[in-house]
Amino acid sequence: MYLMFVDESGDTGLTGSPTGCFVLSGLVIHESRWQDCLERLIRFRRRMRHAFGLKLREEIHSRHMITGRPGELVRIPKNDRLSIIRFHAREIAGLPDVRIINVVVDKTNKPQTYDVFEWAWGALIQRFENTIRADNFPGPGGSEDRGILIPDRTDEAKLSRLMRRMRRHNPIPNQPQFGSGYRDLLLTRMVEDPSFRESHRSYFIQAADTAAFLLYQREQPCSYFQRKGGHNYFSVLRPVLLLEASSCDPDGVVRL
Repeated sequence: MYLMFVDESGDTGLTGSPTGCFVLSGLVIHESRWQDCLERLIRFRRRMRHAFGLKLREEIHSRHMITGRPGELVRIPKNDRLSIIRFHAREIAGLPDVRIINVVVDKTNKPQTYDVFEWAWGALIQRFENTIRADNFPGPGGSEDRGILIPDRTDEAKLSRLMRRMRRHNPIPNQPQFGSGYRDLLLTRMVEDPSFRESHRSYFIQAADTAAFLLYQREQPCSYFQRKGGHNYFSVLRPVLLLEASSCDPDGVVRL
């Protein structure tokens, strides 16, 4: 069984939105590697506690730590919070047999009828399904394995409806070389509806959050990240990016 932990950065609005893009990042790990990766993340958090005073129960929520309201973490200097995010990315990049699928929706020229949420989540779920089918994830899984979606809290009813629909009707346009038309590529490897988690209760959701935030900051960096060079941090994750997700992007980012 493959587990995909998902978080987002930006928002799905088209009118009056402060963000020009929407990012989804899904961290994929096989169930047999889950315990080992969890232990590594716990050891990382202990190092951050020793170095910066970040408690194990405190959430690494990158946007709040840097561009939002850090809450209790205001006691940690902002430059140290940036260091925590950078070290977090390095730790994620070293996790065994992990892959991250990334989707970016450029909202700037989309018509008002475009559903950012459905297109982004549909693309992410489809890449997860396709990669399991093709047996392209590293580790002990196989082409007959299955996957389950574990997202941070979002529009739960809408996401569940989307997955159910993709099991019954999922038209995918043909590649140009195969002519016009589409294939009805139904989901067959996804188990159950999404299993939602609170991000502060999952180190894996927090890892997906860091990936999504760093990709967003590469696409549209805030002034602080630009000044500190943080817009380059996403490149640290390259060892674990699923490059096969898109042949049109050097980092495998699916762009819509």
